[in-house]
Amino acid sequence: MRTICCVDLVLGEGARRLHVSAAFNAKPKVAMSRFEPGTSISYEKLHENIDIVRKRLNRPLTLSEKIVYGHLDDPVGQDIARGRTYLRLRPDRVAMQDATAQMAMLQFISSGLPKVAVPSTIHCDHLIEAQIGGVEDLKRAKEVNQEVYNFLATAGAKYGVGFWKPGSGIIHQIILENYAYPGVLLIGTDSHTPNGGGLGSICIGVGGADAVDVMAGIPWELKCPNVIGVKLTGSLSGWTSPKDVILKVAGILTVKGGTGAIVEYHGPGVDSISCTGMATICNMGAEIGATTSVFPYNHRMKTYLNKTGRADIAALADEHKDDLVPDKGCKYDQVIEINLSELKPHINGPFTPDLAHPVSEIGAVAEKNGWPLEVKVGLIGSCTNSSYEDMGRAASLAKQALDKGLKCKAAFTVTPGSEQIRATIERDGFSKILRDVGGVVLANACGPCIGQWDRKDVKMGEKNTIVTSYNRNFTSRNDANPATHAFVTSPEIVTALAIAGTLKFDPETDYLTAANGEKFKLEPPNGDELPARDFDPGQDTYQHPPAESGSVMVDVSPTSTRLQLLEPFDKWNGKDLEDLQVLIKVKGKCTTDHISAAGPWLKFRGHLDNISNNMLIGAINIENDAVNKIKNRLTGEYGGVPDVARHYKANGLSWVVVGDDNYGEGSSREHAALEPRHLGGRVILVKSFARIHETNLKKQGMLPLTFTDPTDYDKIRPDDKISITGLATFAPGKPLKGVVKHGDGSQDIITLNHTFNENQVEWFHAGSALNRMKELQ
Repeated sequence: MRTICCVDLVLGEGARRLHVSAAFNAKPKVAMSRFEPGTSISYEKLHENIDIVRKRLNRPLTLSEKIVYGHLDDPVGQDIARGRTYLRLRPDRVAMQDATAQMAMLQFISSGLPKVAVPSTIHCDHLIEAQIGGVEDLKRAKEVNQEVYNFLATAGAKYGVGFWKPGSGIIHQIILENYAYPGVLLIGTDSHTPNGGGLGSICIGVGGADAVDVMAGIPWELKCPNVIGVKLTGSLSGWTSPKDVILKVAGILTVKGGTGAIVEYHGPGVDSISCTGMATICNMGAEIGATTSVFPYNHRMKTYLNKTGRADIAALADEHKDDLVPDKGCKYDQVIEINLSELKPHINGPFTPDLAHPVSEIGAVAEKNGWPLEVKVGLIGSCTNSSYEDMGRAASLAKQALDKGLKCKAAFTVTPGSEQIRATIERDGFSKILRDVGGVVLANACGPCIGQWDRKDVKMGEKNTIVTSYNRNFTSRNDANPATHAFVTSPEIVTALAIAGTLKFDPETDYLTAANGEKFKLEPPNGDELPARDFDPGQDTYQHPPAESGSVMVDVSPTSTRLQLLEPFDKWNGKDLEDLQVLIKVKGKCTTDHISAAGPWLKFRGHLDNISNNMLIGAINIENDAVNKIKNRLTGEYGGVPDVARHYKANGLSWVVVGDDNYGEGSSREHAALEPRHLGGRVILVKSFARIHETNLKKQGMLPLTFTDPTDYDKIRPDDKISITGLATFAPGKPLKGVVKHGDGSQDIITLNHTFNENQVEWFHAGSALNRMKELQ
């Protein structure tokens, strides 16, 4: 038996605070929020802080500013300047997916603290490999990952963290259904945490060390974001979907155009988009480098809250709506306008999520570029597009094909976003329709979206095309095959292209041939925003942390290949970093997938030494255009990147990585920062960084530096040694010097920028943020 959370509404002076107790008994008819002890929703405090800051700044505030500044640790004294100052914030909640939660919990254990200070949850969604179908794949995952799941469950119980078991669903869908609400500030150890912006939340993706700070009760630092406004006019209709909004925006801003900014949607067009549609748009905002994205509170959010058992929160949000929408006259740093009535269906790719094409043109573009026209697989679902509405619209197209005697020409997979979605679409017949048209319903998990896909239909290296409703399509991401051309689009377009079997199909204008030879066009998709009969919560998959956890044991075997307790990194020795060997000079795009691949490596996310064997194995070496093949400057032989790094470390030689623009784009995975530190790296020197990765590097005691003059990248040779000088006076806003020593005896002196503040400089001195936390205890 579990309890429905008991809600007490306590009247205050002119405002109400929602207190949620920790009781869970009878199984509810609809999914309810799972809140941990001490959770409260205080619009009163939010309003108080907003009022203080508005008077200080003496100007109207954007919605983003209201929620972020409303969570300031010190709203009276905090220095606030967009794009410049660091804010100290008090997030309301932490959420972690299982691949990142392992390292986050290992770091929390290392902190020595007895309990988390804020409500926190772990979600088991990344370790389930898609192979046969949902039931079989989930059963196999529980067997293969038993040690990791046991660690996460017991660590959660020990330290007061809620645990969503494997099969529960994808973290971001669970957050939307249970934890997001208008005005909340939530951080999550996954780059697509911004999904919650569809419910008026500021939800930000971070690394595990950031999560540890918040769980430890330490104010969390965030560089004060700029705010990009996207004004929506008109309304969505026909084949155009919410996904097309962000596909269009990605084409405009590119993969780094949102860096350092929150994207705030506003305007009359907002009301034509469902709550889950808004979540789709916010989710994929991660692909433009945005800190997060958010929509203003409206009736679509209220309806969703009511349907997911949170009518009391909706009522409170109604009362405090002025704090949950932007002020009139507020100013944005940049404004983009999109007329939804004129927006056409889009498809982005291959190999990058910002290469935008109208669906009507993709066939011709593919022919011109030599991209395979045949669609081998269509994949719908994922955290981006697995809502009830998404599944209903896809099923409406599948039903039309079935009525004409057709099935999908391409292989077709369906990934429900949560157990609640799975149970509801099964009850309402969508799953049967999608299976009948040729689909395979996978487990409620990330699956192929993050490379957890045991794909058998093509050989490695075979050139092919897939279309997905996912968010990210980097080289090799979905199936580890660098020759797979992956395109990102809406579930509706994926379904249509899977039925047609070719990229050269525009469902708005082109015809299909029925089994009887009749030519017909697919009618535009349709689907209910939310189920008329309410949601079916499905199986109970949540474990609440016990009130007393003294007897709970968390075991990490010293012989485990999956889990490894952490040893603290070494402190800075007080000297400049002399003669760092260039390990690799990276050519072109280098995402966190290149730095720390997922897929089969996910099983080592709790074992730092083992997972370090994947460090930079996907990066292109500028010296030979090869991957995972660099020259060992001590031996003269070529080897894999991790192998050479280990050899340098064993011989006392520290090293530096040199990279290009937007280095570390993509996932929040802090393993991409932990691995270089573990294997002897000290500096990552690039033209520019993605936000999360730069912070992750700082947290682990690394020096993330950028060229003051980006052309200095060209001065560095793969066999160079680089000294970093000026560390004795290392301080915010003060550049460092790089002495580049070439093999021929010549040198170049270059100026290097950094974004460290005073606290972050202390992280470097201590060897890591975790070391600094322990010093302050």
